[in-house]
Amino acid sequence: MSFTQDELDYLAEQHLGRLATQQQDGTLQVNPVGFSYNKELGTIDIGGFNMTRSRKYRNVAANGRAAFVVDDIVSVNPWRVRCLEIRGTAEVVEDPDPLIRLTPNHLISFGLDKADVEPHKMVANIRDV
Repeated sequence: MSFTQDELDYLAEQHLGRLATQQQDGTLQVNPVGFSYNKELGTIDIGGFNMTRSRKYRNVAANGRAAFVVDDIVSVNPWRVRCLEIRGTAEVVEDPDPLIRLTPNHLISFGLDKADVEPHKMVANIRDV
């Protein structure tokens, strides 16, 4: 399995993330998107209204590259953030409803476990999968 249980629990409680894709001219585009975790495939599935007409959909269709971030602020005093960054290969899937499917190959998570650790002593979980 690519994701730890802490990461899966975090994804299950979140509703919005940011998808970064690369345009044909090399510039990057970032969009807030809804998502779901596909347990069967171990992927992040991103759907939406008029998906096939979106720039993000066309970007993925053109080059198959994407990164996705989910994050939030748990507390400002003390400062405590949580995040999960997913880099990987992306594909457009057209059946039954159009979506972007992101298969992880590199994960970075922070603040999802050990909530009692002092914020500046926390360590990111960085790995290839």
